[in-house]
Amino acid sequence: MINSPVQAQGDGTAFNPLREGLPSDRITDPCTIVFFGASGDLFKRMLLPAVYSMRLHGTLPTDFALVGFSRTQYDDDGFRNYCKEQLDTFMPDGQKPQGQLWDDFSQRISYITADFKDTRHFQALKGRIESNDKQFGTAGNHIFYLSTPPPVFPEIVKQLHAAGLDPHSNESGWTRLVVEKPFGTDLESARALQRTIERAFPESSVYRIDHYLGKEPVQDIMALRFANTIFEPIWNRNYVQNVQITAAETLGVEERGGYYDHAGALRDMIQNHVTNLLALVAMEPPISSAADDIRSEKYKVLSAISAPPFDEVGAVSARGQYGPGSIDGKPVKGYRQEDDVAPDSNTETFAAVKYEINNWRWAGVPFYLRSGKRLARKVSEIVVTFKAIPHRFYGDGTDAIDANMLVIKIQPDEGIAMRFEAKVPGPKDHIRSVYMDFNYGVGFGVQSPPAYERLIGDAMRGDQTLFTRWDAVERAWEIVTPVLETWQNTKDFTFPNYAAGTQGPSGASALFGDWRQL
Repeated sequence: MINSPVQAQGDGTAFNPLREGLPSDRITDPCTIVFFGASGDLFKRMLLPAVYSMRLHGTLPTDFALVGFSRTQYDDDGFRNYCKEQLDTFMPDGQKPQGQLWDDFSQRISYITADFKDTRHFQALKGRIESNDKQFGTAGNHIFYLSTPPPVFPEIVKQLHAAGLDPHSNESGWTRLVVEKPFGTDLESARALQRTIERAFPESSVYRIDHYLGKEPVQDIMALRFANTIFEPIWNRNYVQNVQITAAETLGVEERGGYYDHAGALRDMIQNHVTNLLALVAMEPPISSAADDIRSEKYKVLSAISAPPFDEVGAVSARGQYGPGSIDGKPVKGYRQEDDVAPDSNTETFAAVKYEINNWRWAGVPFYLRSGKRLARKVSEIVVTFKAIPHRFYGDGTDAIDANMLVIKIQPDEGIAMRFEAKVPGPKDHIRSVYMDFNYGVGFGVQSPPAYERLIGDAMRGDQTLFTRWDAVERAWEIVTPVLETWQNTKDFTFPNYAAGTQGPSGASALFGDWRQL
């Protein structure tokens, strides 16, 4: 374990040499940010706390305004009170809304009770934005954040275009569109949504958000690879045995049964979050840190993954659905007993796939991706397992010499761990696996900001690095489509096939026998 480098100085204050000389985060441009679906769960739990945290940390522009746009009935004061209630609930202790800072922040909040199909309400939004430009100095800069259910996305985009709220109509500042996942429910719906968006918003103004990409360890994957000569020379088929990427949860579907029963683990996690992690792990070095140089390399590596033929889907994938079991010693019900879930549902709550990347660097190296609900432990991680030593001359032959392993821990413990072999002290040549473990919070003396805080700030700054470009979204759908269609069209009569609180279905072990234990 790496200990914290934080040191006490003579005046009693803390000094962390790892943070010495770092510039403060750049203040974002003045802007109005409009949250469509502002009465929904995502806004109150994630988006509103992220924006308020930016204000607390000084990364939100002074000239700023927030507009809620949703069907729920509020006037401005009622919505401000609603926002305060949510911040009181979801902000950590010491960061609750109070005092002059909250008073100033709340006066910049307004609300429009709206029907997403009513052009008059979008004209009212245009008037509110123009008023904010004058009253709060937001400089004609606008962000439209789509945090509504996905079926509403196309209608909102059409109405923004009709109201003259698209980038082409903005002559005084910039206009950006942030689109939540899922971007489509399959390949054709994703293409249809893209056609709608590109009529009003150029690609340079579209920010497809994947909150996994805002997590600090995910951002550090490129630094780990390209800022360290000890890793990049062995980051290839000559030295890597396999790569496994896991996004496991102990939670069930909670109150999202109606949504999840039409989505499933493959759509909800593999097609976007987990595939984006694969792209970062496997991409070639970009020619610069510019957003499109990085995103072009991600697209290239996805282009090298062949979609499996339909008759081979069973050999490269596994699916499961949780039944009753226990989590943390408490009994929990099975998926088919959850609210708003069909009693004979064929929806998978666990998905695993095997991909191979057909290029010079990775030919022959399997990439195993898995994600599931109601598993034994909540963990998201990337595990790179290196090839075994070619010839053994250590010990007496009774000790197993495990392959070296690099683990990028995304959540809940953010950090990097390495497993390597070492000799046990003493006259015998006994070998044991040991770990070096770096934790971001301990090492840098600060907690990583929430992913949404980073991503909203990047959208305000116009930095698209951590947002997914359309060509990569389309390619991810193309890769997963044979598995998706096969599962949709084939009833799995073994469901439920794993108990809540376990490692997942036996089919995952048949696909790959060396998954890291959860």
